[in-house]
Amino acid sequence: MLPGRLCWVQLLLALGVGSGGGSGDSRRRRLLAAKVNKHKPWIETSYHGVITENNDTVILDPPLVALDKDAPVPFAGEICAFKIHGQELPFEAVVLNKTSGEGRLRARSPIDCELQKEYTFIIQAYDCGTGPQEMAWKKSHKAVVHIQVKDVNEFAPTFKEPAYKAIVTEGKIYDSILQVEAIDEDCSPQYSQICNYEIITTDVPFAIDRNGNIRNTEKLSYDRQRQYEILVTAYDCGQKPAAQDTLVQVDVKPVCKPGWQDWTKRIEYQPGSGSVPLFPNIHLETCDGAVSSLQVTTELQTNYIGKGCDRETYSERSLQKLCGASSGIIDLLPSPSAATNWTSGLLVDSSEMIFKFDGRQGAKIPDGIVPKNLTDQFTITMWMKHGPSPGVRAEKETILCNSDKTEMNRHHYALYLHNCRLVFLLRKDFDQADTFRPAEFHWKLDQICDKEWHYYVINVEFPVVTLYMDGATYEPYLVTNDWPIHPSHIAMQLTVGACWQGGEVAKPRFAQFFHGSLASLTIRPGKMESQKVISCLQACKEGLDINSLESLGQGIKYHFNPSQSILVMEGEDIANINRALQKVSYINSRQFPTAGVRRLRVSSKVQCFGEDVCISIPSVDAYVMVLQAMEPQITLQGTDRFWRPAAQFESARGVILFPDIKIVSTFAKPEATADMKTTAPRSAALEEMLHNLDFCDILVLGGDLDPRQECLELNHNELHQQHLDATNSTAGYSIYGVGSMSRYEQVLHHIRYRNWHPGSLEARRFQIKCSELNGRYTSNEFNLEVSVLHEVRVPDQEHVNHLIVQPPFLQSVHHPESRRSIQRTSVVPSIATVVIIISVCMLVFVVAMGVYRIRIAHQHFIHETEAAKEAEMDWDDSALTITINPMEKHGAPGHGEDETEGEEEEEEAEEDISSSSSEDNSEEEEEEAGMRRGRHGQSGPRQAQLEWDDSALPY
Repeated sequence: MLPGRLCWVQLLLALGVGSGGGSGDSRRRRLLAAKVNKHKPWIETSYHGVITENNDTVILDPPLVALDKDAPVPFAGEICAFKIHGQELPFEAVVLNKTSGEGRLRARSPIDCELQKEYTFIIQAYDCGTGPQEMAWKKSHKAVVHIQVKDVNEFAPTFKEPAYKAIVTEGKIYDSILQVEAIDEDCSPQYSQICNYEIITTDVPFAIDRNGNIRNTEKLSYDRQRQYEILVTAYDCGQKPAAQDTLVQVDVKPVCKPGWQDWTKRIEYQPGSGSVPLFPNIHLETCDGAVSSLQVTTELQTNYIGKGCDRETYSERSLQKLCGASSGIIDLLPSPSAATNWTSGLLVDSSEMIFKFDGRQGAKIPDGIVPKNLTDQFTITMWMKHGPSPGVRAEKETILCNSDKTEMNRHHYALYLHNCRLVFLLRKDFDQADTFRPAEFHWKLDQICDKEWHYYVINVEFPVVTLYMDGATYEPYLVTNDWPIHPSHIAMQLTVGACWQGGEVAKPRFAQFFHGSLASLTIRPGKMESQKVISCLQACKEGLDINSLESLGQGIKYHFNPSQSILVMEGEDIANINRALQKVSYINSRQFPTAGVRRLRVSSKVQCFGEDVCISIPSVDAYVMVLQAMEPQITLQGTDRFWRPAAQFESARGVILFPDIKIVSTFAKPEATADMKTTAPRSAALEEMLHNLDFCDILVLGGDLDPRQECLELNHNELHQQHLDATNSTAGYSIYGVGSMSRYEQVLHHIRYRNWHPGSLEARRFQIKCSELNGRYTSNEFNLEVSVLHEVRVPDQEHVNHLIVQPPFLQSVHHPESRRSIQRTSVVPSIATVVIIISVCMLVFVVAMGVYRIRIAHQHFIHETEAAKEAEMDWDDSALTITINPMEKHGAPGHGEDETEGEEEEEEAEEDISSSSSEDNSEEEEEEAGMRRGRHGQSGPRQAQLEWDDSALPY
């Protein structure tokens, strides 16, 4: 609505309104203007246009011409503008001849048919009003313009695949060996359709039709030529050839070759798809061989994914809680942080929290992390990947060691490797036992040095020690006894990746370094883990599966290994084996699986009826491509700032910080593409998704909490009801555990802040950040500021500086927008509120001054009125600017009717000449214009005391 308002303001100023001029002269000038410009411009009701893409000229039918019956009167009979109504349209209309009303429609930017094929919008013509200052313009009726974009054959055909491959059997004539397909990204049917395909390679026994079907023109021979490579191009209907030819490879196979047929090398797996068949059409070709029985082994190879397969990547603490493990776990290899800095110097793969030891590094566990006395029951768990040690006589490789810190070199307990043997050492003290007791437990396993990931659990119930590897139980093959350690007052040092040698050397140092990778190394004093928990902790989330076991058929035997990565099936009937193998599928139960390749191998063993030589079936090598899951975007929403009285901070319940916090997770789902591809990027729609979280941290910003006067509190019953845990410190609150977003919301709703001495506190700032999958996906950082409402007592004095002490409530002046803002801010009677009001006033003043500089024509008038106003001012306004509207109460006599009439005409003009600007901008500009009229039109004597008159404002 800005142009209309500016026109009428300029007209009023030009006619002398507000500067003491008579109201009669103003009325006569307006009537004269109305008599001169009697008619509105006229244009056609609709236009149809055509524009060629990448061109700016629009050919309209009929041409763009506006007529005005006021012609040949200057200005009133001339056409000054054509205006287009619509948002972000790439067109503009210009006037070529004001007298004849001829105009032109043209593009402001290049037009792309592939982005948009047609445009429809509204256009209006405006005359020149009554003068050169763009006053009293009249506009025509609205006309509809419809423009079609004419396509240019700018894109060449492209093949969907860079290369094609087919296999044919020798001695046959095929109607269609394969079909190639090309597409064209032009927008019109003429240029986007493929009209012809052509084989470029000469002297080949193949032909292609206009649909892209390739056939052989003669019988092929495997002995003569085993493979053909031909180049194919495509032409659109504008006879434009393909940008790049495609390669077609045709392999010729012998007439019969035993083996598996009709299987696909690449199988794509979309996360969340459940169980997906691997070979839905596979069958065995035996070439009439006399097969008596068949054994088929399907192996899923995942040893290079994560720690041996796709597992949940939550923190070890969260995984233990998910599997129902007992509490009290101590993580010896946690993520590096300020509180757990002993792992900061180690090589780490942060995505999987895998620590790599190269034989030169070790980590000291600080005192107090692990109790000195582990009692007779405790559990050690770890993931380990280790290969053969170099050299003939390998040195010991220490995984975990508790030894003397100084003076001596005694090992109290240790877990180490020696010549591909796992050894656990446990030496009792004399005060615990004084007899010859078991001290070393040895296990010899091939998996220790196979360079693969395995999960180890050592359950100690002295004197019995049991090893679980990948869920299977192993008893030690050798147990050696030893005497207890003599008592001493020497402190002990617990280390990981090496053993601390405190004595028998000139300078204490690390020794017996470990070569390999470790993850999730934990110790739980006083308790042992059950077989169920151990199986849960090492379970894979991906594996082989069989759809519909009951339909396998008679005579089929099958067997899975514990991790379901190997499936063995046996049977005598080939047809039943085919159907059984077609039901073998891949499943991944993770919501966000690890993307990448999983290799597959299908090997077969055949037995024949009394044949000395049986057919040989080659193995099938394929792979499952697990696609990338939709990346979730976790968003925290809620009130980011509020005020509370000081009494609430001091109360027993304190102040609830996040009463309306919401946790929302969305992902970008691409919109369905049209039939024809375009070069324009496709917009993505956000869809909400549900998943778990594993921790939310509430951090205190601006300094830690002072425990002597403030704290964060949370009822532990709320945590237990939601099956979550939490830790509290002066730096904030950490809530952890695998749970739904709604559970975390419920817990966050009960976080309270207390302060026993809020008198000196102005505000406290907090920050929340949540995570899924141990930091793989994190939320935004949600900041909250909590301010304290302090009581302000006004001194009982006659003269009070109102710029220093803000009254509890303010009366409003005659500005509706200003009144609402004052009422909103006056609810907070504090020094901060005074600063806010002053800042807003100064901002409004700066904006008004910017608009004032734009209107150069009024510069002299504004200087005079401001000089007059400053001469009347007798108080200090350096810190506060108060703007009043004299047009309602302090205006000159006789101006009331003119102003009312002017306002009505102004509103009418705003409705007629409104542009497509937003309502927010219009309201701001109206407020700025009102403030300028208040400053410029002030007259009359100023009262000794300024009173706020709100009698004309609605409540």
